[in-house]
Amino acid sequence: MNDPKFKFPDKASYKFVTDYFSSKGVEADDIASITYNIQRSYIPDLTLEEVQKAVIDVLHKREVLNNAMVGIVLDQFAADHQLPEPLQSIIEKDSGVFGVDELLAEGGISGIYGKIATTNFGYLDKEKHGILKKLDTTTDGSVNTFLDDIIAAVAAAAGAKIAHAHA
Repeated sequence: MNDPKFKFPDKASYKFVTDYFSSKGVEADDIASITYNIQRSYIPDLTLEEVQKAVIDVLHKREVLNNAMVGIVLDQFAADHQLPEPLQSIIEKDSGVFGVDELLAEGGISGIYGKIATTNFGYLDKEKHGILKKLDTTTDGSVNTFLDDIIAAVAAAAGAKIAHAHA
């Protein structure tokens, strides 16, 4: 365990997650845009800068990173056809009755931030705002079964963080 990349696991985890997001065309600003759009009607003086900070704060939380990494790796394994059947087909096709992707994101990411985040997540999972729509409807053969829910959960959690700060 003297490997320097494991000396600061949260830093390595953050880099792993954000590098993967970037490889899929998702930046923190994309997540902030989703959060801003769902919170601005409740907080008229909300700034994009405040939302960006909340997103970055959420992305630095260990529990968020751990759950995001698990979902990311499952998407990667499915994209590389490395999962056993029937799990491979279920994740690859983003089967509507699977639900584990939502469970991981909602329970392990947005759920940490309370009922506001849970409600935000349900709304975003259904409505697919911004980059979520693109991730959910890709036709290039990539697998984003967990990724779209992870992004929605981070946006939902950031929205709850902001709501609590303005309560």
